[in-house]
Amino acid sequence: MDKHTDQKRAVQYLYPPIDPFDQRMMDVGDSHRIYVEQCGNPQGIPVVVLHGGPGGGCSPAMRRYFDPAVYRVILFDQRGCGRSRPHASVKNNTTWHLVADIEAIREALDIEAWIVFGGSWGATLSLVYAQTHPDRTMQIVLRGVFLATQAELDWFYGGGAGKFWPEVWDKFVKLIPADERDDLIGAYHKRLFSGDLPIETRYARAWSSWENALASIHSNGNGGEAPGEYARAFARLENHYFINAAFLEEDGQILANMHKIAHIPGTIVQGRYDMICPPDSAYAISQVWPASDLVMVRNAGHALSEPGISAELVRTMDRIAGH
Repeated sequence: MDKHTDQKRAVQYLYPPIDPFDQRMMDVGDSHRIYVEQCGNPQGIPVVVLHGGPGGGCSPAMRRYFDPAVYRVILFDQRGCGRSRPHASVKNNTTWHLVADIEAIREALDIEAWIVFGGSWGATLSLVYAQTHPDRTMQIVLRGVFLATQAELDWFYGGGAGKFWPEVWDKFVKLIPADERDDLIGAYHKRLFSGDLPIETRYARAWSSWENALASIHSNGNGGEAPGEYARAFARLENHYFINAAFLEEDGQILANMHKIAHIPGTIVQGRYDMICPPDSAYAISQVWPASDLVMVRNAGHALSEPGISAELVRTMDRIAGH
């Protein structure tokens, strides 16, 4: 979803398009190979970009939030999505595999420590990575905070967000028989992993459309129809992570472990009207993270590409560069 919404409106705040100076496929074991690229200044301040989803993949627009003369920008497609292979695979694909992959990339690129930059699921992964490897994390920049709690999943897949978008919610729910609607993540899981490609693709498009429809504050409720291959990877991976509570040991684990990164400088950029990841999660971590600044962007929703979100993220990275 972060790839498409409002790109034209946000582009005025971004740096000009650039091409990578390095692209590679990294074998991370477990039969997975992940796509990794570097752009900007090879001797610059290293920053790793963690995309959303899970399953969203990275896009060329994500390179443009950083001054290419100052930053060495590392982007990668997480297991199973984008250009990583095998496509749409959930085997050996957990939060902890991804944390290990991030470390493998850092070591392969001979980086001592870096800035961690992530939004939505990328914010979840940023926090888990930083809590696991605080000595490798120089700063953290987050957007649209998701803490992978049951309350957040209940909000988005249990009818909370649907109260604001009843006509879009109705479409999402109606694909599931009435007797299965008390657990929509489970009901979609059954169909996304049915082994029948047309059925998987149909439900993947519905899953993706529900989320995409709510990403932007300017949405008219039309989530569009994502290409089948993209939608299938996105929906299968996201559903796989959500049905497994993001593979965390307990509900609320990230918030409970914020003391591990209390000393690391951080900026949280949050849309005031984020329907996918409501602002209370961003506010909660800001209250137990003394070294953080919370920037609540008015008239903004969830998408990375919203003008107010883009402007604030570029401003944040320019400020860090100036220091």
